[in-house]
Amino acid sequence: MGARDVGIDASLPRAERLRRIVERDGAECVWCRRPFEPGRAEPSLEHVVPRLKGGPAWPENEVAACRRDNRARGHASPAAWLEECERRGWQPRRDVVEARLLELRDAIAERGGQRRARPYLDGQLRRLGLA
Repeated sequence: MGARDVGIDASLPRAERLRRIVERDGAECVWCRRPFEPGRAEPSLEHVVPRLKGGPAWPENEVAACRRDNRARGHASPAAWLEECERRGWQPRRDVVEARLLELRDAIAERGGQRRARPYLDGQLRRLGLA
């Protein structure tokens, strides 16, 4: 299921985008799989390709992560952070991360732009065996 399948538009307010992303991907952290629960594990908007690396604030580049993991990841690459999560004994939603990376590649091809993100994204797709 892609970003357009649940009506996620980049122009929506951040809270509404996050709500729809949780609906799209499931009500658990993409990295550690902790269920989102008010007061315990609140969802936060996570950019698969970090903004620092040119990742756009598009639904195709956004997943829901618990705040702890969002902070812990920092600007680590998606491939490196998936490996770190698995090293910690977690079972990250590799399927969701990979789907977003592929959707982002397609969205950039369709919309253009994102010159900084393209080589970074291509490298991540190669590292994950998706290119």
